[in-house]
Amino acid sequence: MACSAVLRHQPSVHSSSIISKTNTTRRSSSSLRLVTRAAAGNTEKMATEKMGIKIEKNPDESKLTSLGVRAWPKWGCPPSKFPWTYASKETCFLLKGKVKVTPDGYDEFVEFGAGDLVEFPKGMKCTWDVTETVDKHYKFE
Repeated sequence: MACSAVLRHQPSVHSSSIISKTNTTRRSSSSLRLVTRAAAGNTEKMATEKMGIKIEKNPDESKLTSLGVRAWPKWGCPPSKFPWTYASKETCFLLKGKVKVTPDGYDEFVEFGAGDLVEFPKGMKCTWDVTETVDKHYKFE
């Protein structure tokens, strides 16, 4: 039932990328990469990359403006769990909510929420577990 709700909110071009979850060998990811970025005023912002998912916590408003985030389409989803495949790279900014994403082939999940700028690579297959209702701006490239 949750998947059908998701399909109504996603652009139709991407609805064909929903997949059935298959049994795969799970691997544990100890690869957490921290990326330091210099921001205005000599302060540093930390972004993380885990299992191919990049997360920047509370990016500066100037960055969001330069990316044009507020003009991107919006998508919302109530608490639910569903498989997803990224047919293209997605960048999104969460306005509210909390999500756990488990990439196929991993035992671990990546968690992010309101105020986070998140990037998913093209081709990633994963399971979304929306634990708190999500509203986000998103852009597919």
